[in-house]
Amino acid sequence: MKYDLSGVHAVNLKLLKEIDRICRKYKIKYALDSGTLLGAIRHGGFIPWDDDVDVVFTRANYEMFKKVARRELPEGMSFVEPDEYHGGKAFYDFVSRVTYDKSQKFEDSGKMAFYDDKITRLNVDLFILDPLPDKAIPKKITKLLHCVVYGLALGHRWKIELSDYKGIMKLFVAVLSTVGRLIPFPVIYKLWKALCAKDKNKNTGLYFYTNYAPDYFYVEMKKEWDDTVEEISFEDTKLFIPTGWEHQLTQVYGDYMKLPPKEKQVPEHSDMEIKIYG
Repeated sequence: MKYDLSGVHAVNLKLLKEIDRICRKYKIKYALDSGTLLGAIRHGGFIPWDDDVDVVFTRANYEMFKKVARRELPEGMSFVEPDEYHGGKAFYDFVSRVTYDKSQKFEDSGKMAFYDDKITRLNVDLFILDPLPDKAIPKKITKLLHCVVYGLALGHRWKIELSDYKGIMKLFVAVLSTVGRLIPFPVIYKLWKALCAKDKNKNTGLYFYTNYAPDYFYVEMKKEWDDTVEEISFEDTKLFIPTGWEHQLTQVYGDYMKLPPKEKQVPEHSDMEIKIYG
C-alpha cells in the first residue's frame, strides 16, 4: 500500500507547534527526539515516510508540562497519561502522549475499545529522562528493576505477543506478566513512579529513558547533552533539539545521515491508511 503522509505530517506539525507554544509560554525545556530529531537534522523536517512524532523532557520539565497541558491544549487535542486506559486498569506502555482526537491509525476494534480509543490517534510521544547511576553495578541494578516492573505491567496489556521474544526473554516476559496479572495495575504504576524517583537527587552524570520499552535502555546520555537545548528550523517553524544531538543520533542510529534501504522506508506505527476527520 502506498501511503500519502502529507495530511499526517500536517497534523503532527500542529501537535508539535502546540507543545512548543506551551513550553515557550511557561519556560519549559523540551527537545525533539528519536525519528523526529533525525528528521530535523537529515531532512529539515519530517522523515518523508515517518508517521509519528517524538519529544523528550527531563523529569522536572515533564512535571511542569504535565501541570499545564490539559488547560492549555486546544479543543481536539488531549493529554493522556499511562494510567488512564480502561479506567486505570490497563497497560499499554509508560509513555504519556498528546493526541489529535479526530484521527485513527489502527483497525483492531477490540484493542481500540480496551484502550478507550486513545492509542489509535495520531500523537506525540512524550519521553522522559531520569538520572542513571554512573557506576556499573548500580546502573545494572537500576535497569534490571525497570525491566522487572515493565514485565509485571505487561500482564495488564490487551495482548502479549510472546512470539516477539526469544530465548530467556520469552520466559522472563511470560513469568513476569503472569505474576503481574495478580497485582492491580495502579499498584504497579506507583511502583514504576517510585523507581523513577529513586535516583532523582543523586549526583550522576547520565540520563536514560525510563518510559521507553526496556529494549531501549542501552541508550545512555550525558546530562550535558540534554540539559540545554537549541533552536532549529523544522518545516515552516522553529523547534528545539538537545545540544548534544549529534552524540544521541550516533548512539541510536550510527551513521544517521545514511538513508535506510527502500524497503524500510515505510510507516511503522499504523496498520491502515491513517484517517483524519478534521
